[in-house]
Amino acid sequence: MGQLFDSIRSLVLKGSYVIGEHAVERLEERGILEWQVVDGIEYGLLLVERISDLPNPSVEVQQLLADGTAIRAIWSHLKYADFAKLVTVYYSEK
Repeated sequence: MGQLFDSIRSLVLKGSYVIGEHAVERLEERGILEWQVVDGIEYGLLLVERISDLPNPSVEVQQLLADGTAIRAIWSHLKYADFAKLVTVYYSEK
């Protein structure tokens, strides 16, 4: 477990990612800035790897925002374009 996450994290850190429309809406709704989620993946903790997700395999990652707030982000791997995609983001349960 972790190979998909390593691939997604690498893509994000080199700038090969997109933000889905749903994620844009959730970021705005929750007052989270895109750069915080992008930066937070570097030290994110893999929670779940969903290799069989359709249409794209995905990971759920526990991340910290710049102010220390814990969030969970769902990232997927767009294999056809070799890009990562931020699917959604939400605050972690305490």
